[in-house]
Amino acid sequence: MITFRVLGPLETAVAGRPLPLGGAKPRLLLATLLLQANTVVSTDALAEVLWPRSAPRSAAANIRTYVHSLRKRLDDAEPGLAERLQGRAGGYVVTVEPGELDSAEFEKCLAQAENAEPRAALSALDSAVGYWRGEMLADLAHSHLWSSEVARLTELRLSAQERRIRLRVELGEEAKAVAEIRELLAENPLREELWRQLVLALNAGGRRAEALAAYTEAEQVLREELDAEPGPALSRAHAELSTEMQLPVRQLPLDLPDFTGREELIGKVTELLERSTEPAVVVLSGAPGVGKSSIAVRVAHRLRDEFPDGQLHVDLRGTAESPRRPQEVLPELLRALGVPDPAMPRGLAERSALLRTRLASRRLCIVLDDAASAAQVRPLLPGTGSCAVLITSRGVLPGLPAALSVDVDVLGAEDAAALLAKIVGKERVAAEPEGAEQILRSCGHLPLAIRVAGAKLAHRPNWTLSMLARRLSDERRRLDELRLGDLAVRSSVSLSYDQLPVSAARAFRGLGQLGPVHFPAWAVAAVLDRPDGDEALDVLVDAHLVALVNSGGEPRYRLHDLLRCYAVEQTEPEDAEVKRARVRRVIEGYLALAADAVRRMPIHFFGLLPEPTGSWRPEPDGGDPNLWFEAELPTLVALVELAVVWGLDDLAWRLTAACTPFFDLRGLHDDWQRTHETALAAARRSGEQTGQAIVLRNLGQVALYQDDYGTAQDSFEEALRLFEEAGDDRGAAIVLAGLSMVRRVNEENGPALELLLRSLELFSRIGDRHGEAVVRLAVGSLWLLRDCHATAERWFTDAYELSAEIGDRHREARALQRIAVLHQMRGNLGAARSELDRAIAIFEELGDDHCVGYAHQNLGELFLQSGDLAHARLLLVNSLSVHRRTGDRRSVAEVSELLGELHRRLGQPARAREYYEQALAIWRELSAEPQAEAVLERLRTDPLTRPGKIVARGC
Repeated sequence: MITFRVLGPLETAVAGRPLPLGGAKPRLLLATLLLQANTVVSTDALAEVLWPRSAPRSAAANIRTYVHSLRKRLDDAEPGLAERLQGRAGGYVVTVEPGELDSAEFEKCLAQAENAEPRAALSALDSAVGYWRGEMLADLAHSHLWSSEVARLTELRLSAQERRIRLRVELGEEAKAVAEIRELLAENPLREELWRQLVLALNAGGRRAEALAAYTEAEQVLREELDAEPGPALSRAHAELSTEMQLPVRQLPLDLPDFTGREELIGKVTELLERSTEPAVVVLSGAPGVGKSSIAVRVAHRLRDEFPDGQLHVDLRGTAESPRRPQEVLPELLRALGVPDPAMPRGLAERSALLRTRLASRRLCIVLDDAASAAQVRPLLPGTGSCAVLITSRGVLPGLPAALSVDVDVLGAEDAAALLAKIVGKERVAAEPEGAEQILRSCGHLPLAIRVAGAKLAHRPNWTLSMLARRLSDERRRLDELRLGDLAVRSSVSLSYDQLPVSAARAFRGLGQLGPVHFPAWAVAAVLDRPDGDEALDVLVDAHLVALVNSGGEPRYRLHDLLRCYAVEQTEPEDAEVKRARVRRVIEGYLALAADAVRRMPIHFFGLLPEPTGSWRPEPDGGDPNLWFEAELPTLVALVELAVVWGLDDLAWRLTAACTPFFDLRGLHDDWQRTHETALAAARRSGEQTGQAIVLRNLGQVALYQDDYGTAQDSFEEALRLFEEAGDDRGAAIVLAGLSMVRRVNEENGPALELLLRSLELFSRIGDRHGEAVVRLAVGSLWLLRDCHATAERWFTDAYELSAEIGDRHREARALQRIAVLHQMRGNLGAARSELDRAIAIFEELGDDHCVGYAHQNLGELFLQSGDLAHARLLLVNSLSVHRRTGDRRSVAEVSELLGELHRRLGQPARAREYYEQALAIWRELSAEPQAEAVLERLRTDPLTRPGKIVARGC
């Protein structure tokens, strides 16, 4: 089964598994075909989408390459799927069957909703809107050829959302309707129909004051943005609202359907409030989780007929880090009582007085939930009249002497058993009465604990009650006593932490050891040293001790910093080796996954990689390796430091080395440098010669990228010594190639060639054909610098043929890039452009933005040479941006010179001089005297000086 999704970022999945589609060009091509599914799209139209400014002469060939790549990916995912994408006369077509394309299913749901009954129509519209995951094809640059289809579907989406809102109001779901409208207005603030529906929904939900405020806000937005007044439909809604009688306020939350017991307490409170002829205040206080809020809501619902003017409900958030101030709460109460914002007093005393005035002539029941103190509540109370106030608080409020204080305790035995039976089912409880009794005893008859236990059983129908009873029997897995005088946050965390099963609590402590990082679900299993940690993770998430930080792709989680500090605090009594073993398992797991990702990367890394160590290896997800590295990189970098903290030096350098291919691909030089400096110290402490050699080689490479040639040479030379002492020919060959580049930059071409030939000999001896291809390219570049074109061509051709033979697409593209430079130097600009187009297509397919930047530099130079200044400027500016991002100062200087020449030809001498001076400054920083002197001479004498010699640069 294959699915295509265009209502959001472009996605394709086969049998539920995401299918990687390659670079931007293949994705654009597939998206264009899917927008016209089952219809032939011409090659010309596809070319216009892929190359909106100007298609290359090889456009048709490139499109065939992209189609072939997509067909291969489809066939690899499931034999036969490649037939879904086929060429036709003059174009291509993608075949989509019913149920496979989300946009088609979206419109199918709209059709089902058209003539359906309200509830069925709402369900169909919910399904339709659910297909949208954001803006259409949000991850791709839109083509003007898509405009009509994108606009049509977007308008259908908005129309469906508006109709769904109307149905919600019709069915009495005003609160949901209001939330949806506000979300839509954030994106479409000028759509009057949405404002009209907001006014109607608020009014239908008994929120007349908010409805009036919404109309005022709409009026202001339309006037400021469009200099227009509200249209007839919105004005009519306002007129009808203004003439309506105010309905009773109904703000109470849902009365829990499975509420159990408490009849004596509820009866006592109800009797007090219903017979009162003056303001009555009841404070329900007790420990967290005993059900104070549920009791208050039930009492207020039961007294609904006794308070005809309605019920108000406010969450004071007294247990939060920052409880709500009365100054913030009063406007909420006053708006509900019909006070518009323009009439809202500014001061606390004035607002409180106005509230007392509004309440004096009404009979309302007010629920103030989770109060922090008497001072917080006092300004919110009525002064006269016959209103009732129900306050819930964790502690008593002695500052309210006129209030009746009611202590809420845990449930009695019968009520506790009845609550468990309502949640789990009477049949299951009757079948295991002993197991039920053990569960209730372990929960201490605390309603919250019973609900957690019951919900766990309800969601796990295969579990027995005795199984859960056994899990709760250990006192360490239950509530612990709150400690007076401790920090409020710590006390709250302690309550949640002490309810955890042993395994979840151990996971919580271990995850705290990992530091401030995001982690996947398997890290919990590693901490626990179990094949599966999902159950423990579910418990932690349900307890809000672990937060889900993303739901796209593989879920990742984190601990809030305060929770993490608390978790580390709980590990203090544990044995140091136990804690070190937890960290080791997690890092070993990341090392195994990083090594797997590197093996699956489309670009063969020219370097050495360590073998994973240890026995803890999670199952790889098999997804895009580059996306995995992007998601996990902050954690990987942090774990290198963590390994050192815990004395795991062997893992520190191994994990660092495993990340190097991604550092190289994305040009992440800062992370590369920082982790390797840490890793080198770790490898030296551990005495691992191979580790030291690998890290030194990588440090030499990043120093080379950063134009620090002295450091690069020192690192390479020390690495070479270590590799030769260890008899590691491959390591030695790689380092020799690096040393050759240092010699080449220093214009020591003879020694550079000798080093490359030694490297090639070693690669040939050990049969490393990828290494041979790299070195052959480097040798050809040296001959090109000597203007030995025929010799250079032989080396480049050999490298290209070897790369194609071994399937090394990246090296193949680099060979094409070098051959293009050779054609350019010979004056064959057409052939040069053709080869560069092929190279860029491969780099883009592989996702190598770094090398795309170098290829754009070559292509921009070619356009400059041929006089196509507009295209040259576009490519060179893009290339300059890439080089600056990766820190390649030498290439920045070269491109700056080219841009200087470009602006000279455009007749912009000031801009040209600016670029030349930038290049001069960089050449001087690099101590590149010949290059600096050439630029200086141009600035001194004639700006029309010929541009310097073409030099092959790049990855």
